[in-house]
Amino acid sequence: MTVATTDPTAPTGGPEPSDGAGMSPDVRLRDLEWTDLARLAELEQELFADDAWSEATWWSELAARPRRDYVVAVSADGSTAGYAGLDVSGDVADVMTVATAPAAQGRGIGRLLLDELVRRAVARGVEAVLLEVRADNDAARRLYDRAGFEVISVRRRYYQPGDVDALVMRLLVPKGDA
Repeated sequence: MTVATTDPTAPTGGPEPSDGAGMSPDVRLRDLEWTDLARLAELEQELFADDAWSEATWWSELAARPRRDYVVAVSADGSTAGYAGLDVSGDVADVMTVATAPAAQGRGIGRLLLDELVRRAVARGVEAVLLEVRADNDAARRLYDRAGFEVISVRRRYYQPGDVDALVMRLLVPKGDA
């Protein structure tokens, strides 16, 4: 499974997800559409370089519905401000990706997208939401910490090149929150 929350090749952690505290991003969220795929592949190249998903990969992700669930954040000017995805399997959901376009970073869009993924996971009856993040990605780790995720394990030298550990994080979803 490819999981990207920020640029896995950047030594300082790459794009900075925002925790959204006190921010009100001027975006609307909508489901991913096939017409988004070329733009998402471009953003992937810009944000994730070596680990970027191709347009063909995005087509595969779109075809994996209803198990896979993707949302796009669209700015008032119609540009793609970010995107995020979820894989739901039984009582566990995995965050597949959370990304914010460079021009939209620092506006709380990362938190907005993450909250939407959790909301969708809860609506589908999961007990836990899991994700992986680069150990050196301080901004993403702060986002996930503030959202209530906790580190449950480490995958040593998971991200290559660079031998960077992946932290596996979990958010337990109390029953009755849907």
